[in-house]
Amino acid sequence: MILIIAEKPSLARNIVSAIGNMKKNDGYYANDKYYVSWAFGHLFTLADVEDYDDNVTDYKWKMDNLPCFPQKFKFNLKKDAKKQIDTGVLKQFNIIEKLVNQDDVNEVVNAGDADREGEVIVRLIIENALKREKKLTRLWLPDQTSETIQTGLNELKLESEYDNLANEGFARTYIDWLYGVNLTRYATLKTGFLLRVGRVIIPIVKAIYDRDMAIKNFVPEIYYGIWSNEITNGESIELNSKEKFAKKDNKLALELCGKYNASTAKVIDKKQKKDILNPPKLYSLTKLQNYLGKKYKMSMDKSLDVVQHLYENGYLTYPRTNSEYLAVAEKDKIKKILDNISKIGYPVKFKDKKTIFDDSKIESHSALTPTYKIPEKNNLTEEEFLVYQTVFKRFVAVFCASDCEVEKTEIKIKVGDYEEFNLKGTIILTPGWTKFDEATTKDKILPNLNIGDTVNINFVPKEKETTPPKHYTIETLNNYLKNPFKEDKKELEEKQTDTDEDDTEDYKAIFEGLELGTEATRTGIIDNARKSEYIALKKDVYTILPGGEFLIESLMQMEISMDKYKTSEMGKALKKVFHNDMTVDDSVKLACDEISLVFKKKDIPIEKDKDTGFFGDIIGKCPLCGSEVMKNRYAYGCKNYKECNFKINTTICGRMISKRNAELLLKDGITSKIEGFISKNGKSFDAKLKLDNDKVVFDFN
Repeated sequence: MILIIAEKPSLARNIVSAIGNMKKNDGYYANDKYYVSWAFGHLFTLADVEDYDDNVTDYKWKMDNLPCFPQKFKFNLKKDAKKQIDTGVLKQFNIIEKLVNQDDVNEVVNAGDADREGEVIVRLIIENALKREKKLTRLWLPDQTSETIQTGLNELKLESEYDNLANEGFARTYIDWLYGVNLTRYATLKTGFLLRVGRVIIPIVKAIYDRDMAIKNFVPEIYYGIWSNEITNGESIELNSKEKFAKKDNKLALELCGKYNASTAKVIDKKQKKDILNPPKLYSLTKLQNYLGKKYKMSMDKSLDVVQHLYENGYLTYPRTNSEYLAVAEKDKIKKILDNISKIGYPVKFKDKKTIFDDSKIESHSALTPTYKIPEKNNLTEEEFLVYQTVFKRFVAVFCASDCEVEKTEIKIKVGDYEEFNLKGTIILTPGWTKFDEATTKDKILPNLNIGDTVNINFVPKEKETTPPKHYTIETLNNYLKNPFKEDKKELEEKQTDTDEDDTEDYKAIFEGLELGTEATRTGIIDNARKSEYIALKKDVYTILPGGEFLIESLMQMEISMDKYKTSEMGKALKKVFHNDMTVDDSVKLACDEISLVFKKKDIPIEKDKDTGFFGDIIGKCPLCGSEVMKNRYAYGCKNYKECNFKINTTICGRMISKRNAELLLKDGITSKIEGFISKNGKSFDAKLKLDNDKVVFDFN
């Protein structure tokens, strides 16, 4: 007998349907060849810090057991909020454990989702349940149609062929636990607030924080451009110069306008050619989320939830893909899907092109496409239909039988010996694929000019104002996270129809592990940041919230640096594990070394001391009532706060006040010199702090 362990009940049902003639039992299905059981996603989670000490029963967070770097990581069955093993999880694991150890079971199939997380989820179940050696195989499903499942069951591979994927999955699990547990507890104990510190969530929140601070602190500047907009042959011809002048150089702008206007503007070249406009590439998950967010204001977690449901119902291929290309080996499958689509009236044909089939740009999964199973509209919700149609129409556009023919025109106008202006226009002659997928190229008709024509001009200075950067949108944040090191020139919107754009750099970044998060994790992490009230999403625009500002600024005060560079370094290490160029232990050591730096004590000179201590630290006696003064969230305050309002703010004039200086203030009535206060007009100054009765004042002596 063969036992198949599916990651989720929905996948188990699809497998059972594909096999056919299976009887349902409590927690599993069976026939004369197969048992099919399931998990609920994660049945096992990494143990808590306290679980590594047999004598600890108190789960209250404290510094005594930090940092925690386990020699061997432990996993426990998933627990509920009361730290008790979830009864449903325990029951299902016991069912699987009994099945996997039955004498009649000689083969166990890992049917986790086709990614590293799915690999780890089912491996953990098998490793904890199996008591003796049995044949282990893997069912890898690019979609959940019955045909694909049947093919997969006939082509099962040894589980060992996926060891590198599992190693990467375990390494990521360990590293994220190390960062999350150690730094979340440390930051929370320091501030008194629950601060969720993670390897990926922090650089995401910081990117939004940095952008919003840049917008908030932006000071617009006036400058001048020069332009002409005159009538020639009855048509308005606008010419915008590349020259720019600072506000103080208005005279120079006027002088240049005079020189231009004293010259003759002539058409020196005109080119017209018919061309084929290529369709956009197929969707990766990120590109689909970008489109849905921009057009329909659909959040990333919502779009992933919808596309996941369509996948589980067999209508779309595996959603968590980072590729916009198909594998060469899939050509026959695509031909069958196209044949099915053509039968319902869509004009499609198979195309064997490098812009469609390219193995070099596929890591684990091909682009999102429809399957041969086409749903009835009334079987889908409104959102499911919208998402399905988006993927379906993109697929039809890519394989459209008729091309989109355009006429491209370029006119060059030269003004004297000074500057050359290029006017470009495009007219769509035959719509082709644009009937099914929106074209970003619209008709742009140029004026009727020919070589040798004189163009009327009247250049004048045009006052302009520099603009602040734009808030991150679903699209621009996603693009940043996929390749945070790519030059962002003028924040140009990505052209969905520009298939000639070289995307090699983007795929290189993905395959090297430079992206922040992955297609499988990014959506959940961003959603977690929203639920933690660090960031907000309104329509498709992200903004920082006060909680996010406090998170990032607290980490900066604690000198916990988790920027895109460090996160990407760990991402690169994970890819090395996947390619067998680094062991799991070596990648974990990198994380431990990095985290150790946060906990390393340093002798910091008093005047540059940045340590504010921990929430609850006692720093001295209250000068008013004699009670203890304690470090709290925003200040060093009297514990007798109901009757005494004495406090020392932890931040004064933009400068953090260290625990040591607060202690000196209470003990001696004055601190050492503190550098880096910021006045109301933005100037930096140095001063001591001293107590004047119950008030903290500056001392400039």
